[in-house]
Amino acid sequence: MTFAPRTWGAGEIVSAAQLNQEIRDQLNSMFDAWTSWTPTWTAVTTNPSLGNGTLNGRYMKWGRTCMISLELTCGSTTTYGAGAWSFSLPFGSATGVGHKVGLAHAVGSIRVAGHTLIAPNAPNFQCFFPASGSVSNLNNAGAANPFTWAATNLLRVTLTYETAT
Repeated sequence: MTFAPRTWGAGEIVSAAQLNQEIRDQLNSMFDAWTSWTPTWTAVTTNPSLGNGTLNGRYMKWGRTCMISLELTCGSTTTYGAGAWSFSLPFGSATGVGHKVGLAHAVGSIRVAGHTLIAPNAPNFQCFFPASGSVSNLNNAGAANPFTWAATNLLRVTLTYETAT
């Protein structure tokens, strides 16, 4: 809910309602509960299908800073598509220098730590995991990376980025 504060004029008489809106309400918004959103899961070649799995997202936005938490739980009828996976953001990223990096964690036959990447002016982000035993060799998350995905596997993501608006 945070927004750009009002510009006050010289000699202006400030009302209680203005103080509540400009100060109290903005401070309270920083302590609000996170907001749920339903991310979209796509892939470059063939889109995955959630089936009976779950895909949940939550975010907290303060001004143009947005923190997100995403969790994908694979179901017995989930299909994984073909090509690199992408997940939608609740708000598009800002046009600016550099990419925004977050954390990803895949839990399946093994546990694998990875990264997320948001390009400038992007509506989505991608996850990257080691393609082999070498952590210096990262590939996009997909049907077979970092392992062959199956029912009950989890993908957890946390990241912070600057939004376009």
